[in-house]
Amino acid sequence: MTNKNLLVELFVEELPPKALKKLGDAFAGVLADQLKAQGLAAADAVVTPFASPRRLAAHVTAVAARAADKAVSQKLMPVSVGLDASGAPTPALLKRLAGLGADASAVAGLKRAPDGKAEALFFDSVQAGVDLAAGLQKALDEAIAKLPIPKVMSYQLETDCELPGWTSVNFVRPAHGLVALHGADVVPVKALGLKAGNATHGHRFEAAVDPVPLADADAYAATLAKDGAVIASFAERKAEIARQLAAAAAKVGGGCKPIDDDALLDEVTALVERPNVLTCQFETEFLDVPQECLILTMKANQKYFPLLDAAGKLTNQFLVVSNIRPDDASAVIGGNERVVRPRLADAKFFFDQDRKKTLESRVEGLGKVVYHNKLGTQGERVERVRAIARAIGQQLGGDVLAKSADTAARLAKTDLLTDMVGEFPELQGIMGGYYARHDGLSEDIAFAIEDHYKPRFAGDELPRTQTGVVVALADKLETLVGMFGIGNLPTGEKDPFALRRHALGVGRIIVDRDLPLELGKLISIAYETFAGKGLVPQKDMQGLLEVLCQERLVRLLESEGNNAGEIGAVLAVQGMPHWAVLRTRLEAVRAFAALPEAPALAAANKRIGNILKKSEGEGAEVNPALFVETAEKDLYAAMQATVPAANAKFDAGDYTASLQALAALRTPVDAFFDGVMVNADDPALKANRLGLLKSLHEAMNRVADLSRLAA
Repeated sequence: MTNKNLLVELFVEELPPKALKKLGDAFAGVLADQLKAQGLAAADAVVTPFASPRRLAAHVTAVAARAADKAVSQKLMPVSVGLDASGAPTPALLKRLAGLGADASAVAGLKRAPDGKAEALFFDSVQAGVDLAAGLQKALDEAIAKLPIPKVMSYQLETDCELPGWTSVNFVRPAHGLVALHGADVVPVKALGLKAGNATHGHRFEAAVDPVPLADADAYAATLAKDGAVIASFAERKAEIARQLAAAAAKVGGGCKPIDDDALLDEVTALVERPNVLTCQFETEFLDVPQECLILTMKANQKYFPLLDAAGKLTNQFLVVSNIRPDDASAVIGGNERVVRPRLADAKFFFDQDRKKTLESRVEGLGKVVYHNKLGTQGERVERVRAIARAIGQQLGGDVLAKSADTAARLAKTDLLTDMVGEFPELQGIMGGYYARHDGLSEDIAFAIEDHYKPRFAGDELPRTQTGVVVALADKLETLVGMFGIGNLPTGEKDPFALRRHALGVGRIIVDRDLPLELGKLISIAYETFAGKGLVPQKDMQGLLEVLCQERLVRLLESEGNNAGEIGAVLAVQGMPHWAVLRTRLEAVRAFAALPEAPALAAANKRIGNILKKSEGEGAEVNPALFVETAEKDLYAAMQATVPAANAKFDAGDYTASLQALAALRTPVDAFFDGVMVNADDPALKANRLGLLKSLHEAMNRVADLSRLAA
């Protein structure tokens, strides 16, 4: 059987750049999976995806011309249905065999095997392996059907038949070529109204020949690069762009580096086939505008790479990734410099105009902007955030922090009414900080306005100041309680208000900033600010919201390498005052779990918990005079010697030492369960022993619910 490498390419019009990498990976992945499923490619076949602005392709190693035949055993029907009392085949069996291409002569070769409670008949046959043409056709159809296409286009193709006419084709972009090569042989498959061939097309302007003939499947990438002036591999093109960007920045000197933005790099990689990085510049007067504005307009509108100096400050030079390599690039450079200038001028105009009005003067305008039809205006929302911020600020820092948090919360949303944020919504908060400084407000207030959306995403920085922390918490709590209160809960597929991100932000701020705040009380404070808004009852909403926040927090802690069982053990503790102690307690549990005594004590703790659940309401104060067995006397004595010290360490916040002190109880606990009958016939004896176990259970579970660590 002949095994050769396979190359399949779809040549199309320019594909959507933000989806290109995903489209390329999906096309190659599904195609290869289908070939493997049909036995045409081995499970360890190497799959190489290719994706450029005008092509999706896949190279698969060691693909067979025909799949191997395989034995198939098919269940026909129960024996009682297929054979009559004399053992002769029934009409039903003969009909089924005929459908499989067999006749009555096959009855003697049928196998009997148990099938549940009955016995069934099975027909063994050899299924011929699929040939490559049929198998690849199926794989190609499947790969096209399963492409994660953002939006389908419909276009017309002339029909491939004797009668003239047109047929409609639906695909992400109009397709103009199909290549399918098994080694050097063309595989006769069709797709999107196209027949497979052995030639593709290169760069629109710089290809050496057109079309570009391909000698065989393995020559694809090299031939396209040489004759087509195209780097077909997305990964190789991305690496080449990154190399050229670094080289161009080094040539500028001064420690300059292109801005680090992998999403922008991916998008530019999807826009060019033959990258050529050029250095451009703009007038230094534009550097008076906040660099975030200039960077955003160059990235978002022009796909340029701004250059930052060694201190991270924006320079007046930027890098362009061109798709052509002219001998004289001055026209390309000049054209890009002319294009960017009006963008920067607009940013400067917006910045100058916005500073003519103070943030304070914009507060009233928030009352005219609808936040949500069920929750009122942005002005009403700001008043709720202020109330929450004052309450949190008072708790964390008294009147001074409450006052500064109130000021920042009152002004935090005013930049939504500025021209700059109207043009670039991504700059909300950031521009508010700049305008606050221009208005003469303190750095503390400016930082709080700038940071109150943080963390914006997983791994983002937290607010830099205590005032910023308070306002950020208040803003997120107001959003969570309001949206949960009107029933806008996130689902598995949709979270349009980014409530999961807000919930994670609340958890991160409390845990990372070691804030002595209880989530339940924070939610209650926020809920009280929505008077008259018709929210669902607080008790119904609060439970769901606490679950979401805890789920997000668990995900965060797991991402940091914490064990899920240990996280659950800490969070299961009743009456834990706040999340600020989570990481410290997790460290203590991790240290305890490493002790040789830990498994036995965790198992004992679980056993004690089960006993106490079954005996709910029973148990009394421990009376040493009622002890009968030596084991219960020894356990009580060990607890008297150990628990006070463990409690002292716990109260001092040394959770690791507290848990490790309890490790000394392993031997007396084991002896207790080996030698003492808890459910004694004497009610007083039973109650005393339950009381002993209850006090032991409470002592062991102050840091974490140790039963969660049991295997």
